[in-house]
Amino acid sequence: MDIRDVKLDKSAFKVFSSFEEADEADREQWRNASYEDRLLALELMRQSAYGYTDPATPRLQRVLEI
Repeated sequence: MDIRDVKLDKSAFKVFSSFEEADEADREQWRNASYEDRLLALELMRQSAYGYTDPATPRLQRVLEI
C-alpha cells in the first residue's frame, strides 16, 4: 500500500481526560490489532518519515573495490 492511498478517518478521534488514559487506549488498540495491521502501519510510517513512495525508485549502486 502506498501512503498516497491512505485516507484519514475523521470519525475515529476520541478526547481523553489525561495522557495516561490516552496512552492506555493506544496500547489496547495496538494489542487488539492483527499483525498485518501493525506491519501496514509501520510501513506507512516509514514511507511518511523518509518520503519513500515508489518502490521502483532508482538507487545508488554500492561498489566495493579491492
